[in-house]
Amino acid sequence: MEATVELHTIASGQGPLTLVFLHYFGGSAAEWQAVAAQLEIKHRCVAVDLRGHGDSPAPKAGYSVDDMTDDVVGTLEQLAVDQYILIGHSMSGKVVLNLASRQPVGLQQVLLVSPSPPHPEPIPEKDRKEMLETHGTEQAAVKTFENITAKPVSRADRQQIITDNLRTSEVAWDAWLTAGSKEDIADRMSRVVVPVSIIAGNKDNALSPDVQPELTLPTLPNATFEVLDGAGHLIPYEMPDALVHFITKKISPGLPGNS
Repeated sequence: MEATVELHTIASGQGPLTLVFLHYFGGSAAEWQAVAAQLEIKHRCVAVDLRGHGDSPAPKAGYSVDDMTDDVVGTLEQLAVDQYILIGHSMSGKVVLNLASRQPVGLQQVLLVSPSPPHPEPIPEKDRKEMLETHGTEQAAVKTFENITAKPVSRADRQQIITDNLRTSEVAWDAWLTAGSKEDIADRMSRVVVPVSIIAGNKDNALSPDVQPELTLPTLPNATFEVLDGAGHLIPYEMPDALVHFITKKISPGLPGNS
């Protein structure tokens, strides 16, 4: 195990329940701004940059799923987060499920957006090779943006997505593609005892929605799964209102408008 690092966070709102947001591979906490802006009215929202991403430190080692999980645990302790919901997107879905398997005190439930499955993520080897060889170039970042979005986003969001891709450290980028995404933590999923809800876009070119019933749901027999029509991989940017609705109905089932 590597030493934990102090992760950069974006915090807003207040309330007895904290929503902890974790981002996709090559992204940052910034992806959650439009979602948090609606939820911070009633809840404390904390969006986190994982090591090597966004504004968090990029040590030379320590990019296993357990290492990234340890960082998040340390951050939650530092921020005195007690009652909370973990919301993980893509790569961070694997981190969130790993953390949930440790049965931390205060964790209420897990919400996953197009998560990397507990089993090895099925990234085609040619895609893996291309991403390893071209990362850091504007052309590759633009190509990735065009591939992982299915709905139009604002010019500012487009630039944020490309910028986050380019500023992801080479060590974090390479580690996820060569090791982290290939980790198999499926045997730990029987220890996840909180409710798990999953949502994915039906036009996701980065992580097909078929991955969830094939590689995630069999390990989590009580998890729920729904598909969002028209969305690509970056639902927090592409359809933030729909994602807020999904989160709200899971947090407060039975309330008017949340059925």
